[in-house]
Amino acid sequence: MTKTGEEQDLKKCLMLIESQLSWGDSGHWSNYDFEKLSDILHEKTGVRLSITTLKRIWGKLKYDSAPTLTTLNALAKFAGFSDWRHFSQQERMVANSYVHTAPLPVSTEPATKKGKLRYLWLLSLVPLLLAGYVLLSNKASDSTLDPKLFSFRPDKIVTEGVPNSVVFHYDAKAAKTNSVFIAQTWDVSRKKLISKDKHEHSSIYYHPGYFNTKLIADNQIVKTQDLWITSGGWLCLAEEEPVPVYFKKEECVSNGIVEVNERVLNKYNLSLHPKAPRVRIFNQRDMGDLMSDNFVFETSVRSNFNQGTNACQPMQVLIQCKNDIIIIPLAAKPCIGDLSLAFCGTYVTSKEADLSNFGANLTEWTKLRVETISKRADIYVNDKKAYTLHFPNEATGIVGVQYRFNGTGAVKDTWFGNKRNVIRMNE
Repeated sequence: MTKTGEEQDLKKCLMLIESQLSWGDSGHWSNYDFEKLSDILHEKTGVRLSITTLKRIWGKLKYDSAPTLTTLNALAKFAGFSDWRHFSQQERMVANSYVHTAPLPVSTEPATKKGKLRYLWLLSLVPLLLAGYVLLSNKASDSTLDPKLFSFRPDKIVTEGVPNSVVFHYDAKAAKTNSVFIAQTWDVSRKKLISKDKHEHSSIYYHPGYFNTKLIADNQIVKTQDLWITSGGWLCLAEEEPVPVYFKKEECVSNGIVEVNERVLNKYNLSLHPKAPRVRIFNQRDMGDLMSDNFVFETSVRSNFNQGTNACQPMQVLIQCKNDIIIIPLAAKPCIGDLSLAFCGTYVTSKEADLSNFGANLTEWTKLRVETISKRADIYVNDKKAYTLHFPNEATGIVGVQYRFNGTGAVKDTWFGNKRNVIRMNE
């Protein structure tokens, strides 16, 4: 296949993935979107593509080299094919079938083969449907809408904590078509088609966070409003679909330690085998004037589950900001070959940098410290400098911290500070 042909196949594969995700125009995807895509792709395919790699593939970062076969295979598998060769072969068959415009004949072949033919026929319609969508979108956006003609306001039902319902009050009668959406976060369940003739829409948020919600009309963002859902102190949960399993605070917070252990998991019938549940610990609150470009953060973490599929004990510590994210990885020492670090616009993976100092004996308390001064970040693991970087993004307010474990995990001695204040994340 020619290079041009492979580039076209890659574009079609990315279109299929975007269609499955339903996250809207990939040109508007944020750091959160690529972080989430990396997690979902890893869960579905077993391959971890870094945020940097995904942003390069989607054209967010300049990259002259072609994607590796491992990357292409992972994308094709995510799109529903066995590997990249399978996807490319199907694309050739679809292209060859374009010359046939008559309906498919009735077949006496086995049902599985008929299913494949039907799939190929439907797949051949995708470019036409997408072209039609683009034409309609362009037509709708020919004349720019006046944001002053729209209104948009989200109201939380309870002051803090999750689950938490939000009522969005809006006026979108000035939209020229019925293409009106409320975008709430990267999650597809948070982007909803709404009626331009109505004025309220409600939804449930299951995770704390700082969300830049948007009212979108005729493919144009006409209003934005920040929505902050705090955690109400320490919050422990296990990821399940569609609703997480929430643990009571008294079950996971005691004597200054926040911990989800096997006893807690057993109480909720969550097994560590064959695959450990994804445990999350949050603390989101008002952090005053704490900013991403000048702060100190310190915490200690531990994970004593290192069996089965969790032999590498991968974990992440996320410092959550109003308009940005910091993701610091930790893992067992033998497993530092598959780590990704994200820091306010800087993305580093172990494929292209030495992240070996993020390996530790995580069955024991491991101390993590972050110091930033004027967009320079120094990260320490057990008082040893693990990495230094400079980040490009503008300073933004810090709103809290999140920990990600598989199975069991514990946290203690967590605090933030700057020259004026120290914030201890107490119970």
